[in-house]
Amino acid sequence: MSLATALQTSTVLTETVHARELPFDPIWFGVIVFSVFVVFGFVVYSYRDVANRHRAKAEAYAARHSGGEHGGH
Repeated sequence: MSLATALQTSTVLTETVHARELPFDPIWFGVIVFSVFVVFGFVVYSYRDVANRHRAKAEAYAARHSGGEHGGH
């Protein structure tokens, strides 16, 4: 066994584990994350069909800007 290996082995074996206690039960972390995802899902869902609310405005814009140098997108 080389000196480096012996030093690494002794360092690993002499280290102590400092465990931290969680602020609450682990199941609550999952509940919190799931709740955040549900809230974000409602936020995303609330933006559905936003483009169709202004259909007349979008059609007027398309009519004014059609056939230009861009050639449509």
